[in-house]
Amino acid sequence: MSEPDTQPATGIARRVLRDPRALRAMAHPVRLRIMEELARAGQATATELSEWIGESAANCSWHLRQLAQYGFIEEAGGGTGRQRPWKVVVQSNTFGWPEAAESELAYASDAVTEVVLERELAAYRAWRATRHEEPDAWRDVSFLAQSWDWFTAEELAAFKADFDALIERHLSRERAARADPANRPPGARMVRLVTWVIPD
Repeated sequence: MSEPDTQPATGIARRVLRDPRALRAMAHPVRLRIMEELARAGQATATELSEWIGESAANCSWHLRQLAQYGFIEEAGGGTGRQRPWKVVVQSNTFGWPEAAESELAYASDAVTEVVLERELAAYRAWRATRHEEPDAWRDVSFLAQSWDWFTAEELAAFKADFDALIERHLSRERAARADPANRPPGARMVRLVTWVIPD
């Protein structure tokens, strides 16, 4: 199992997923929802998650154990059984592309990619449907961008390095501390950042 890579400049736990078992563990819509709710709440029990996402506490408990087994979450301390709180360990996931198209890693990577894309597209559509209810300040800074250009592989590698540096500059140690709701400034909200860059 690959361990989260904590970036020294930011304190943010980022992980490149190359283990088929970890990818399969993540490739479930309920588990993605659980990780989102844990990130939003800071920590939660199986019982609390059950109320939030509409699944049974037993089902949430089972999914929590699966996520913990592959290092996505961990116990937050205190409580027992379904009253035991959990918290997110990994704050940013990147999916590695395997070289072999028919390898176990390729199948697992494709499976989790489909689940993640469906989840993120659903979240975007939900935002779009209710954006008129949002304050102007949030509507003004939320965006969807699309573009194309011509790159060599070397140029795209440089672009990726610049983009990674931009993300890390904004994911500061202060923001890493915001995993705890008590450290969040007034008005802070969880924001979804999804990117893909592919050759045509």
